[in-house]
Amino acid sequence: MLSILVINSKGGSGKTTLSTNLASYYASRKFRTTILDYDPQGSCLQWLRVRPGHTGTIHGANAAPPKGASTLHNLQKWVPVGTEVLVIDAPSGTRGLLLQEMVRRSNYIVVPVVPSPIDIHATADFIRDLLHLGGASSAKTRIAVVANRLRSDSPSREALESFLASLKLPYLTSISDSDNYLRAAGKGLGVFEMDEADTASERLEYLPILKWLDGQEINNRTSDIDTNVVNMDDSRKFAVQRAAVKAWHSPIMRKAQR
Repeated sequence: MLSILVINSKGGSGKTTLSTNLASYYASRKFRTTILDYDPQGSCLQWLRVRPGHTGTIHGANAAPPKGASTLHNLQKWVPVGTEVLVIDAPSGTRGLLLQEMVRRSNYIVVPVVPSPIDIHATADFIRDLLHLGGASSAKTRIAVVANRLRSDSPSREALESFLASLKLPYLTSISDSDNYLRAAGKGLGVFEMDEADTASERLEYLPILKWLDGQEINNRTSDIDTNVVNMDDSRKFAVQRAAVKAWHSPIMRKAQR
């Protein structure tokens, strides 16, 4: 089973958007997909409630620990037998035994970070805790970071990218603060389930994450796919983006089925 933990101790980092787009991607490819929503606000579950019936099925579970609880208890209580892809949406402020168990039960960890000095500082502390207190440094779990909700005119963009590049972790991609993510969320969809012509840029932003989850090494933020679309006119850029998205479907499917 492919188990993906989306986590950052800082609230507002876009964990739910990342979780729902990853889950909907795999579900749209007919994989048995489950979302475990550990956030007391239940944002992923709210998203599932408005999800159209004709889309790929995603099992959702309210896994938020009762107030005062520190462990996940029996994971199988929430995960249906035969689940191929498990996406865990972690709550803000996760620490201690809860953090350790989430790390232990994940194959991959994605840490989204938004461009603000407060978030950068908090994420630096969290990654330290994740590696040491959470046990990720001694586990087989792979960890990567993602710049999230990034605007081209953000005054903290350069600081964020410098910070992420300085970490001894793969820096996968920059995800924009696009209205298409809001539109998709409002419909219970992911960007890979919306019109391809309208979401080509957003799909391209997610490709390095999907590539990494497929076991491909990412050495820096810019993938070979990204460089192929630089300085192209819009029609050629869309053609490359569409081909790149389709090119990764088969290897990702093989990975999830293993």
